[in-house]
Amino acid sequence: MPVAPWVVSDALWERVEPLLPRVERRFRFPGRKRLDDRAALQGILFVLHTGIAWRHLPLELGFGSGSTCYRRLDEWQHAGVWERLHRLLLAQLRAAGEIEWSRAVADSSHVQAKKGAPRRARARLIEPETAPSTISWSTPAGSRSPGRSRAATATTSPN
Repeated sequence: MPVAPWVVSDALWERVEPLLPRVERRFRFPGRKRLDDRAALQGILFVLHTGIAWRHLPLELGFGSGSTCYRRLDEWQHAGVWERLHRLLLAQLRAAGEIEWSRAVADSSHVQAKKGAPRRARARLIEPETAPSTISWSTPAGSRSPGRSRAATATTSPN
């Protein structure tokens, strides 16, 4: 029987769990118990795999609410979990000789240019602007209301 893609296997969990930040529960005012990290990860994978909105994540699946999973995704992103996991998995694939470099592609959406071209200074204005204001009215103040202009012309006509 095939396993759903969002189910985190024990082997994958052994790799991911040490990378996750430890969040200690407060002693004095502990609040609601935090959702299990593995369940949150499966919720994240479910949303990313199916493409549903976070708010539509079914509670019946046991992954917690969509907002909880989204907050956990954001928390782990800021903690650098995904980058460390990527490096770990690449190192394991490289050690096993499983990376096929002939099929590798690098593009600007995935590879950052850390020391790209320096930003140019903004050119200073040496003459006053001659363009007309974009917020000025080209009609006289009395004729701006379309409803008033019709009524005004009907009552003030010389005939």
